Amino acid sequence: MTSLLDGSELERGRALAITADSLAKADDGELFLERRRSESLVFDDGKLKAASFDDSQGFGLRAVVGETAAYAHATEFSEAALKRASEVCATITRSGTSAKVALPPQRSNARLYGEANPAEALGFAEKVALLQKADGFARGLDPRVRQVSVSLAADWQSVEIVRADGATYRDIRPLVRFNVSVVSANGSEQGQGSHGLGGRGDPLSYLAEDIWQEAVREALRQSLVSLEAKPAPAGEMDVLLGPGWPGILLHEAIGHGLEGDFNRKKTSAFAGLMGTRIAAKGITVVDDGTLPDRRGSLTIDDEGTPTNCTTLIEDGILVGFMQDRLNARLMGVAPTGNGRRQSYAHAPMPRMTNTYMLNGDRHPDEIRASIKRGLFAKSFGGGQVDITSGKFVFSCTEAYLIEDGRITAPVKGATLIGAGAEALTRISMVGNDMALDPGIGTCGKQGQGVPVGVGQPTLRIDRLTVGGTAA
Repeated sequence: MTSLLDGSELERGRALAITADSLAKADDGELFLERRRSESLVFDDGKLKAASFDDSQGFGLRAVVGETAAYAHATEFSEAALKRASEVCATITRSGTSAKVALPPQRSNARLYGEANPAEALGFAEKVALLQKADGFARGLDPRVRQVSVSLAADWQSVEIVRADGATYRDIRPLVRFNVSVVSANGSEQGQGSHGLGGRGDPLSYLAEDIWQEAVREALRQSLVSLEAKPAPAGEMDVLLGPGWPGILLHEAIGHGLEGDFNRKKTSAFAGLMGTRIAAKGITVVDDGTLPDRRGSLTIDDEGTPTNCTTLIEDGILVGFMQDRLNARLMGVAPTGNGRRQSYAHAPMPRMTNTYMLNGDRHPDEIRASIKRGLFAKSFGGGQVDITSGKFVFSCTEAYLIEDGRITAPVKGATLIGAGAEALTRISMVGNDMALDPGIGTCGKQGQGVPVGVGQPTLRIDRLTVGGTAA
């Protein structure tokens, strides 16, 4: 894996020297170099509506003293640009005090994915033909189909992290995503469904005919269910969460509250609760960035730390937080490989990778049969979470009534309302069918978006507030 500085205006030796000088009186910091190529195609309403390609590069230089960080970035690899960034970093390191330098990240020889650019797996004409074929396939499945939108996105990111001592960490990260949305109509009623998939594996494995056809069928199925759905009832009821993508509720309502920065600043609902019971027995939650080819996985994070499988909750007990280097140092613990940034233009912060709940011992049918009256939430759309209180509101994109242990009528307009910490204690049954999402998640935090994964088994949550639209 060659250096990103090879062939650039910025000579490598000078880059190392300027970085070392910039960070000499800092507690921590790094030079983060990035080269990125991304491509996106959207086939909508029977036509290629959008096609974009971007080739970008840049660096970010960060110096950290205590809990204060100075950060500067530029789009050119040049000595002049790096010197200007160094001047910004010097604003917090000019005191001349002796810095206690943080230990460098340990190295890892692991490789969790290949290095090929997924945008080059197919030619442009082949990609357009694939999207057109998917569009035609969807329209031929059911006469009620009114609109189809199919998209394909590919991303290739090469990063290089240089520390004050000259140690260098490199990674190449491919990413692909395929998505299809279907709108169906029956008279005046309309229904909508969507399904996506992707990851960091072999790009062609996500674009095989049987794979994209199954994605189209799933989007159509959701659309037709939505077409027949009735307004959801409101009130407090038992809720059955399906496996896989519904783990997004776990990610948002609980996961963010277990990130190191919120707990160091004591703004999380879980601050000060380390070692105490925060969930029912049998509940174990991990953040695992080491899963091969997964969307949220990273060989190393954006500070050079190898990712880990970090146990956050073990049998209901809070045992860990997700940490970047800054917050780990200030909290006196080890980094967990969760220092992430959207690009060279952003400073890293603790972020999730693949966050999921481990299997329990109940069969999904047993859990469903235990619910007299409730709601089965099979899939979610958008939601809002307050990190300090843990309160959340999530909208269900596919949901059904449960009556006498049976899944009955589909409903629309259902929202789940509660607080993450309280919801954890109300999980009464955990299924044995844990699944990860198909590779579609993007997490936002402080204006930065990064790819993530979620997952969980079937869950029963007792007495959760459901917002509905039924009269």
